[in-house]
Amino acid sequence: MPLPPRHILSKSTFMYGCQCPKRLWLHKYRPEVRDEMDEEQEAIFQRGTDVGKLAEQLFPGGVDARPETPYAYQQSVVDTARYIAEGRDIIYEAAFQYEGLLCAVDILVKQGNQWYAYEVKSTGSVKPPHIPDAAFQYYVITQAGLELADFSIVHLNTDYVRFADLNVQELFTSESVLDRLLLMQEFIHEKGLALKTVVANKTEMPEVEVGDHCYKPYNCDFLGYCYQGIDDEEEVDFGEPYVNHGAIKAFLSQLEYPIYHIDFESWRTVVPEYDGHWPFRQVCFQYSVHVERAPGVEPEHNAYLAEGTHSSSLEFIESLLGVLGTQGTVLVYNISFEKPRLTELMNEHPQHAEAIQNVIDRIVDLMKPFRKDYRTPEMQGKWTIKKVLPALVPELSYNELTIGNGTDASNAFYHLQHTQNPDDVERTRAALLEYCKLDTLAMVKLLEVLRKR
Repeated sequence: MPLPPRHILSKSTFMYGCQCPKRLWLHKYRPEVRDEMDEEQEAIFQRGTDVGKLAEQLFPGGVDARPETPYAYQQSVVDTARYIAEGRDIIYEAAFQYEGLLCAVDILVKQGNQWYAYEVKSTGSVKPPHIPDAAFQYYVITQAGLELADFSIVHLNTDYVRFADLNVQELFTSESVLDRLLLMQEFIHEKGLALKTVVANKTEMPEVEVGDHCYKPYNCDFLGYCYQGIDDEEEVDFGEPYVNHGAIKAFLSQLEYPIYHIDFESWRTVVPEYDGHWPFRQVCFQYSVHVERAPGVEPEHNAYLAEGTHSSSLEFIESLLGVLGTQGTVLVYNISFEKPRLTELMNEHPQHAEAIQNVIDRIVDLMKPFRKDYRTPEMQGKWTIKKVLPALVPELSYNELTIGNGTDASNAFYHLQHTQNPDDVERTRAALLEYCKLDTLAMVKLLEVLRKR
């Protein structure tokens, strides 16, 4: 069977075009102006690949139709057709092409005389963007001549808690989305025609202004190009300084000494690696605590950094409880992170439930006044600690740190398990301690700013 002509649109480029035809055109003809991919995004892509391979164990014994290179999918189309003709019942990465549209479905299974398609997602549920994505696959597969009895999204089961060997059957759950895909078939047809027209025009880039679509359903990887030339100072007015003195006074009045400024760092994986872990679990590996015992007294600093990813959460929480005592305010910056982690630890270690609940009951969120009641132009309309600190305490900065944000901290700690050089391990651990310490020192300094108002 001869190879089909090279495709015009794959599933990913079709989805680019659905988000913005300009993104599709730039991807095809100006890929060199794409934003540099950060480590977190690379990890997300790798995570999806790893989960897809793992899900194949749900249907073992299949034949692999993956191409040798990303540019050889036409061979995969031919191989898939051959495998179907040979009577193979399970095909991984089965590829189909129809009128310039190409797709590859993660798992294709024949049961009896009917075919079932399964697309694997490294998420905890079916998400809205998954539907047009799968609808495109359904369209191409069925138009290419293979009738599908059903089409399901396979995603991770967030209720699964690992103990002993990984149970793949419990790790994943499957949900049929066929009814929703059928409703989108006309849209896929019409959109496919329109986007092929965009691609056909190699010399004329679509004119599309920046807007909300640049970030939905995902951040566009050409944001930097499209924003090029915009003068932030001229285009964005962050207004006059604003201080709600009454609200800040009320905020400060609820604080009780000793004041514990706390910050956690965590790592997570899609697939649980240790007993007691579940998909996407945030595993706390580090804390920093600055303690103000009384007004005007130099804060004391306490820190914990786990030995490695194998370290127990019990060690973490017992160390933390030993620092926080039973009285005084526990100050965090963004309660939506630390509080859920403490709740999870309380559920996991019921012997410490009363002590952990005591900590939770004492939590106050330092971010609140900066979100609503204290603004300066230097904060640029933001209230994250990374924006507020340099705006209000310019002598402190994350810019000089080897590790300067939570994502880098998480990645650095997780990858220590693969670091062989002891000197590199020591340097990374020192950088982690320095970063987390600055987070809580920043809270001390920002509280001082509020007290002066």
